Amino acid sequence: MKLILPLISLIAVLSGCATPSPDMMGAARHEISVGGMDFVVFHYGAEAEVVRMGYLTRRERDPVPQLMIRAAEATTGCAVIPGSMTTKIPGDTGVARFDLDCGWGT
Repeated sequence: MKLILPLISLIAVLSGCATPSPDMMGAARHEISVGGMDFVVFHYGAEAEVVRMGYLTRRERDPVPQLMIRAAEATTGCAVIPGSMTTKIPGDTGVARFDLDCGWGT
């Protein structure tokens, strides 16, 4: 069962469409290009899920985590909390989740 969600995410990315994880359904959807890469960002509350669109070779993947952070911050207007990036598959640069500081409690 744990493999089903990553497989669904992988199929969605490879097919060129992006859908949020089940717990992000109803999230605001944003499309953005950063550093020459296209991303879809789903924003729900104090979390963002970032989906990289398109195929990259291993060598091309190194800058992706920083570009994902920039995409999340630009589309949500919130700051990504350092060290909060999580992925379903270790080292995955296709889909990542970030915790956000939107300044709501300040």
